[in-house]
Amino acid sequence: MSATNHAQKIKQDSKDYLTTALFQLLQTKCLNEIKITDLVKRAGVSRMAFYRNFETIDEVLIEYFEPKIQSLFDAVILQIPTTQKLQELAYFFNEFSSELTLAVKREYEFIIQRIFNKHMTKFYFDEAPKRWPTIKENELVYWTHFMSAGIYAIWKEWFLDMDRSTLVEVHDLINKFQNGTALLLLADKKTEK
Repeated sequence: MSATNHAQKIKQDSKDYLTTALFQLLQTKCLNEIKITDLVKRAGVSRMAFYRNFETIDEVLIEYFEPKIQSLFDAVILQIPTTQKLQELAYFFNEFSSELTLAVKREYEFIIQRIFNKHMTKFYFDEAPKRWPTIKENELVYWTHFMSAGIYAIWKEWFLDMDRSTLVEVHDLINKFQNGTALLLLADKKTEK
């Protein structure tokens, strides 16, 4: 193994140890109660190892959740059939249910929501002009934020109380909200003429 590969392996190991340690600490503490000193001690790495990889503790969680949420959006963006999309959603919620519950309980859900919003914004800015080309850019910005916050709230509500509705019902409801609000914006265009 070359020196570069060895250094990369050590760097990745440090990240893995820090991530594991952070989730262990989050079992009993809220995110804002955890200090870098606590984290590096639990992970068995130096402060220098932490700062070689991250600037803040939040970044550990961002790096952990970003690829998971990205893969979920990739399934949507690739325009896969609805049944496959629903399978991806079901897998996501099953696979990460304890982590998402912990995020709410330990007050770092804002990190997941920020990642979600970033991907929603990208999705809508890529997709909406194709589907609804007459929506003005400033309306698209506001509509995207409105949809992102609403969709996140719906998924969170469903996730915390899955017995109320099926995954299919929630997916269909989100589609109705998305299409309905977009059509309202388009209807305004027709009445303005």
